Amino acid sequence: MAVFTRYAKVLGAEGDAVSVREAISLINATLDEALADQEGDFDADTRFAVAWFEQYGFADGEFGVADVLARAKNTAVAGLSNAGILEAKRGKVRLLEPEELPTDWNPATDLSISAWETVHQLVGALGAAGESGAADLVAALGAKAEPARELAYRLYVIAERKKRAAEAMAYNGLVQSWPEIVRLAREKSQGGPAQGALFSGEDR
Repeated sequence: MAVFTRYAKVLGAEGDAVSVREAISLINATLDEALADQEGDFDADTRFAVAWFEQYGFADGEFGVADVLARAKNTAVAGLSNAGILEAKRGKVRLLEPEELPTDWNPATDLSISAWETVHQLVGALGAAGESGAADLVAALGAKAEPARELAYRLYVIAERKKRAAEAMAYNGLVQSWPEIVRLAREKSQGGPAQGALFSGEDR
């Protein structure tokens, strides 16, 4: 918007005038491409969950569709259910919402932590116990918490585009609180080696 207010006309690559609406569309398309590229760094369960979330949110979808998508993402519906990411019953599948996740989750004893599970446990902790509660989880997760901010932002963009206001607010809340959560987690962690990578890179 600063560019549009500073200049009488903004030109595109072909030399034609670009409207604000067109510029926003181009920016969003480029952002989507960049964020989609980042998804390749996520684990298979998370890649499935992001794709499912984009299409269904937390609503029910057909088991057959979920099965095909899970196979394409190199995972399985049964494994996703066992990991506590989704519920599958009576031919329907749906992602579990943050408030449905166990409140006594212990990252130290979870052998299959996904970025998706991490983000939604953090969203739940932030909503229930504020930044201090989320910081407890980040301290326990150590370097495994690193993908959380990027994934939360990706989910915020999806929710915002799909006009899912409540979900967008929850993910944006985690993104906005992240610096303070990491600061508090550092204080709680006593600088153990498992937290080093996360805490040393918080300002990158």
